[in-house]
Amino acid sequence: MKTKVYIDGQSGTTGLQIYERIGARSDLELLRIDEDKRHDVEERKRYLNAADIVFLCLPDKEAVNAVSLIDNPDVRVIDASTAHRTSDGWVYGFPELSKEQRSAIAAGRRVANPGCHATGLISTAAPLVRMGILPKDYPLTCYSLTGYSGGGKKMIASYEAPDRAASLSAPGIYGLSLRHKHIPEMQKMTGLTYPPVFMPVVDDYYKGMAGTIMLHNRLLNGHPSAADICEALHEYYRDEHFVEVLPFGSNESTIYANSLAGTNRLQIIVCGHEEQTSVTALFDNLGKGASGAAVQNMNIMLGLDETAGLE
Repeated sequence: MKTKVYIDGQSGTTGLQIYERIGARSDLELLRIDEDKRHDVEERKRYLNAADIVFLCLPDKEAVNAVSLIDNPDVRVIDASTAHRTSDGWVYGFPELSKEQRSAIAAGRRVANPGCHATGLISTAAPLVRMGILPKDYPLTCYSLTGYSGGGKKMIASYEAPDRAASLSAPGIYGLSLRHKHIPEMQKMTGLTYPPVFMPVVDDYYKGMAGTIMLHNRLLNGHPSAADICEALHEYYRDEHFVEVLPFGSNESTIYANSLAGTNRLQIIVCGHEEQTSVTALFDNLGKGASGAAVQNMNIMLGLDETAGLE
């Protein structure tokens, strides 16, 4: 029997990307609500409770409401919104964090898909904290470059409009209040005592992300060099399929944020010397940063090869 899957919010950017990855799979039955009933609460409730796996691709408040409509205890949920990423009873959907995290996802009934910017910071900082290299009270800073697709339909339309503003051709620094909505999950999943200072930047390309943390090695435990940090991260992720740590010194020129667009891969690039280190997570903000990660989590929850539909 095929697994029944329903995407609530199937017309949004993430919902469409999930459908693109699973729509042709023969092992899944995709439930599709009529377009004119997408906002009919009773019809949505019927679909939400008829599925084996539900993807929520909705604004936060609507995602919370959707969960409240599910009364079938057998329905498992993957929420792509920010609503449940730090909530009790929800498993954080970054399986590469540890074997325990992957097992928790496999057994989970409610899984919160990571934020795109959070994926970058957590993938680099969390292992360093867990290995005892990065002190929990380190004053961490991070900047993250993203393509404009991460802003959803409205931002995509503004960038692709024929009469768009001239300013959109230049990088745009935003989140200037330093209270970006991904910061709570960044702090929780890294184990940092204090929230990182985080600055996102959007630029004139469709998709791709590069999130970079910058470290003063003299403030790290053991005072490692950049090469030492690279080796430690390589060991941490050595058995992972989608996360790869590039050899130290393999990229000493330029990192292009859209290099892994269209994939579910995440590359970690360590640069620097004995005194200073930068660690960059390079990935697709719509892939490993959103819909690709959601499909990977679904595969794990169903006991399937987690690369199914993602290669």
